[in-house]
Amino acid sequence: MIEALTTRPAVDPAHARMRKQAEELEGVFLNTLVKEMFAGLDTEGAFGGGFAEDTWRGIQTEQIANAMAQAGGIGLADQIMSSLLQTQEHGQQSRPNPIGAYPR
Repeated sequence: MIEALTTRPAVDPAHARMRKQAEELEGVFLNTLVKEMFAGLDTEGAFGGGFAEDTWRGIQTEQIANAMAQAGGIGLADQIMSSLLQTQEHGQQSRPNPIGAYPR
């Protein structure tokens, strides 16, 4: 009985791979978002600007984006997973064709 409580259900490798890719895509999006937030800041402030500050700023934005993703992000990975799973369940045939597209 205790074994039943401690064993975890097997995770489908394809599902785990999709989840990882969805999380990576969310990380890329968050990194881009944070970079754009910092783009409006003056770089000639306390650090004097230049190459070193650009390098530091890139590292900082990456770390902020990673921290956001580890804290659950903004839910983009969950939405991507939901959409991918729904598409798999219904198959490609049930999706309407875009305007002007011909059925295969």
